[in-house]
Amino acid sequence: MYKEVLESIQGIGLYGVVSICIFFGFFSLMLIWAFALKKNYLNTMGNLPLDASELPEKSNDKTQS
Repeated sequence: MYKEVLESIQGIGLYGVVSICIFFGFFSLMLIWAFALKKNYLNTMGNLPLDASELPEKSNDKTQS
């Protein structure tokens, strides 16, 4: 049933080509961006969760009597 419906749509083959081109373009741009990153930036971002110098101060919301 779906085969007949899809065959009756004019230009349906173009959607496959366009979707592959969009995927390939996006993947290529992300690959270029990843290789263009500086090593210093990557090290800084990698160590960010482990950096204890920027922990928020703990506040005590309870009022002491």
